[in-house]
Amino acid sequence: MPTNIDIVEILKLLPHRYPFVMVDRILSIEMGKEIVGLKNVTINEPFFQGHFPGRPIMPGVLILEGMAQVGGIMAYYANQEAIGNKLLFFAGIDKARFRRPVVPGDQLIFTLELVKQKKSIMIMSAKATVDDQVVAQAELMASFT
Repeated sequence: MPTNIDIVEILKLLPHRYPFVMVDRILSIEMGKEIVGLKNVTINEPFFQGHFPGRPIMPGVLILEGMAQVGGIMAYYANQEAIGNKLLFFAGIDKARFRRPVVPGDQLIFTLELVKQKKSIMIMSAKATVDDQVVAQAELMASFT
């Protein structure tokens, strides 16, 4: 199984493009179990212009999106016939919690564990950390269509 998947490979898997790619690298993947990805948060992100002027904070919904994209990469590796043929859609979010703000200069580490897979639906437990502190967590559902 590949490790240290770079942005070139990520862009082959995900349909997202700038400015909506929320993952820069996959650090590790254990098929059917866990994936770890990272996003370097920089002041150059377009959303910081309006969220918030004078106090840039990454929107929580974009942290969730980063979690979902990392989970999507694991889903595509587990279902390689779907690459280029099917889209993976968010199907639900439960138990989302935000613990502290994410600001420019932070490095977000997304860790997702597969909880359950039924046919085309995957349920994953996700957390985002900065400097080993949990900044957000949620349970995500996704489905291929």
